[in-house]
Amino acid sequence: MRNTRQIKVMVFLGVFLVGGVCYGGSLWAKKSSTSTSVYSDDKANRIGDILTVIISEDSKIDNKIQRDLEKNSSHAITFDDDVIDIDAGVIDPLLPSIPQLTLNATSSKSMDGKSDYKDERSFEDRMTVVVEDVHPNGNLVIIGTRERNIAGDKQLIHLSGIVRPRDIQFDNTVRSDQIAQFRLYTVDKGMTKDYTTPGWLARIFDFIWPL
Repeated sequence: MRNTRQIKVMVFLGVFLVGGVCYGGSLWAKKSSTSTSVYSDDKANRIGDILTVIISEDSKIDNKIQRDLEKNSSHAITFDDDVIDIDAGVIDPLLPSIPQLTLNATSSKSMDGKSDYKDERSFEDRMTVVVEDVHPNGNLVIIGTRERNIAGDKQLIHLSGIVRPRDIQFDNTVRSDQIAQFRLYTVDKGMTKDYTTPGWLARIFDFIWPL
């Protein structure tokens, strides 16, 4: 009986000691400085966060210029001997008689010009950028670069701008038309550009004879 009580006491002490090592933090990982709350969203709001930009740029230019200029002028000069007093003897020794002389001059100038220029372009893509800075009012400065090399066709895309946090969607995306100071640069190299760009001889002829 005594041995049984001793065993129970030892078991109780063992359970108590083991239970003293266990603590509530062992069930959940300790929160770190980089962890976020389960109730927070994933929208970018700090330096180093990433943001996806939905690029949808359409540009259409239609310039028409028509100019018509016309100018007409007419001049007439008539000399008559009745105008000059020959009898006064002032120019009689030099010019005894002046016959009637009439001079007519007419000029006409006109110009008719017309110019028509049209250009339509469309660019659609998705690109993930990084928040490089945060303004005091909360606006985000984003910068991103993407480079593709597919079958020898190289494309380099550089994007930058300023985003308002309210324009960011719940899926952490923002449209390109909502970005202030939006800058998009694309550089294409490869076979596609070579076939769509005029050759050096065609460029020389265009320079010499641009008409």
